[in-house]
Amino acid sequence: MDAIELAGALLSAWGVWLTARRRLLCWPVNLAAVAVYGYVFLAARLYSDALLQGAFAVFIGYGWWRWRQHLGGDGRVQVAPLPPRQAAWHALLGALGALALGAAMHRWTDAALPWLDAALTAFSLVAQWWQARRHIAAWWLWIVVDTVYVGEYVYKSLLITAVLYAGFIALAAMGWRAWRQATAPAAVTAP
Repeated sequence: MDAIELAGALLSAWGVWLTARRRLLCWPVNLAAVAVYGYVFLAARLYSDALLQGAFAVFIGYGWWRWRQHLGGDGRVQVAPLPPRQAAWHALLGALGALALGAAMHRWTDAALPWLDAALTAFSLVAQWWQARRHIAAWWLWIVVDTVYVGEYVYKSLLITAVLYAGFIALAAMGWRAWRQATAPAAVTAP
């Protein structure tokens, strides 16, 4: 299992690095990573995380399609603003999704951490939606979610994945900085 988890971690890190660099190749790499992690999370009885991988696969298809429509002349995706009202609405949907999924996992499964896992799943979906829609705010949400995930994975003895998610925090900071630079007025007017 450790070798499979390590393969998933390497694919995931590569995919997030490509996403931070606004490269279209991030989508097929991320698709391979979610397939591997779907298996890892099922084996660890983190069912919300396993379901999340399936949802990520759908979002990855959408993001891949969406990004292809918004590539700049340099082959990188163009960053789009996120209106505050839309951000608040998505956060509310994330909270409601967390409560609904947590209740279902608590009641009908033997999930190890039903409420925490459900909340992380719901807000990961919000972050993934924002990523697919090219919003810089996704990186802030990923930093928060990934920080909590590190603790969850240490608790569940998924140490390779905990280290991966600690690395995701650094990659998310890098992504935020790179995407912010891409939206700077000089970046927009540069030839």
